[in-house]
Amino acid sequence: MINRTQVTINIAAVIPSGAVLDADKKGLASLTAKALQFGTKSYTKAQIEEQMDFIGASYNTYAGKELAGLSAKFAAKHQDKVLPIINELLTAPSFNEEEFSKEKQRILTQLERAKESPRSVIGNYWDNFMYGNHPYGNPVSGSVSSVQNLAVTDVKGFYSKNYGPNGAAIAIVGDFKAKEMKAKISKLFGKWTNPVSATAVASTIESPKEARVLLVNKGDARETTMLIGGKGVSRNNPDFVAIEVVNTVLGGRFTSWLNDELRVNSGLTYGANSRFSTLKNSGTFYISTFTATATTKATVDKALEVLKKLQEKGLDEATLQSAKNYVKGQFPPDYETPAQLASLLTDMFWYNFNEDFINTFESKVDGLTVEKSKDIIQKYFSANNLQFLFVGNAAEIKNVVSTYGKVTEKQIKEDSF
Repeated sequence: MINRTQVTINIAAVIPSGAVLDADKKGLASLTAKALQFGTKSYTKAQIEEQMDFIGASYNTYAGKELAGLSAKFAAKHQDKVLPIINELLTAPSFNEEEFSKEKQRILTQLERAKESPRSVIGNYWDNFMYGNHPYGNPVSGSVSSVQNLAVTDVKGFYSKNYGPNGAAIAIVGDFKAKEMKAKISKLFGKWTNPVSATAVASTIESPKEARVLLVNKGDARETTMLIGGKGVSRNNPDFVAIEVVNTVLGGRFTSWLNDELRVNSGLTYGANSRFSTLKNSGTFYISTFTATATTKATVDKALEVLKKLQEKGLDEATLQSAKNYVKGQFPPDYETPAQLASLLTDMFWYNFNEDFINTFESKVDGLTVEKSKDIIQKYFSANNLQFLFVGNAAEIKNVVSTYGKVTEKQIKEDSF
């Protein structure tokens, strides 16, 4: 994609090599993605850093739930210096063992510290709670015990098995001549022939059949951190835009119903929100907030009251119009920089939607009526069989939270999620 108003170039690359492929070696995808930066066949880690720093270029490699990726930004005039480095980071990493050991130790330190902050780990507990043994339940960073057992040979094996051109995509946005850039990229990446087969992730994920509670005990906690929700939607759901508008009212902005009731009107928390966390084949919906231990029940009941209000009363015209205006106003800033556009292009590739998302966004927002919003609410914002996750002092809140569903208790000091 060409953007003549920019003198920079942004690259976003995605490879279907995320945590869903970790199997019994949790954290391996993430560590492999990070290890791409530890040197290549032509450059040491130090040489890459020195050359990129000298010209003001930035780069990063990472892994998420489904994908591994690379992002980079550099001046257009430096493209012939940067592109060969980017190519080798993806296609010819050397996986230096000394650098691997350093990074592994950093990750272990981070994992050990993470459980001191419930908000840092509650997402991992939620995914495991919602997805169970499905690969979507895999924690991206792994756990202390799983990472402790990883060796550089594991990283090399994961790369060899899962990194290749099949199923991968590279998006480039900035100041360049399209024909010339295509020729350069084709020449560089045309030699990337690692014969991998993209592993399909099963799409059948059952909705909860009953209300359940996961209580994660943190004995020294003075507050309760919570998620309340259930099954959500995949990213390419045809109702994605309508869901976003409705969720804006419930918990998607500072003036949302949840934040008004839980923060402004009752003072139970400093913040409350709701969101749909989407993946390629599934997703979850949840209300997120925290409160003092003593006000756990009051906070949960208030959140449920707001959700019930949404279901029973729906949205009036003024509220719906306010949400529409907000969503339309927030949309352009999300896709105005080259980095954002490059990321959007790889999202379009992975989640299987096209430029109609951009071209029809406003019309879809404007087309949502009060009547249609009622259908969206009933279909996607159900309060049936809600799932509750609490991280807090179990001795003080177990009797309270057990009123919301069947309780499973875990200890935050335990290694797993």
